[in-house]
Amino acid sequence: MAKDQGAKAPAARRPKGAARPTPPAKPSAAGASSRAATAPPPRPPFNPTQFAREVRAEARKITWTTWKETWITSVMVFIMVTVTALFFLVIDGSLSFLMQQLLRFAG
Repeated sequence: MAKDQGAKAPAARRPKGAARPTPPAKPSAAGASSRAATAPPPRPPFNPTQFAREVRAEARKITWTTWKETWITSVMVFIMVTVTALFFLVIDGSLSFLMQQLLRFAG
């Protein structure tokens, strides 16, 4: 077991004169009903211009792969597909042969 597993971290010391943190409020039945009655804050209206600006800003952050990286990745995918196809061809052929032998033996 690692040293830090199961052990609690030492409590952080408060500076002298600092206020003690308040615990989170516990929900009560009365609080829940008053929260349900209040509506969520209104959303700002949709601004297509601002949306387009944000999309362009995010699009500038994209890093595109080089032609060499794309080519290498494509070749690797082709190799893996070929290996997988050969694997399933062998498995399918073996199971087919076994089924034919069982049916020949039973018949």
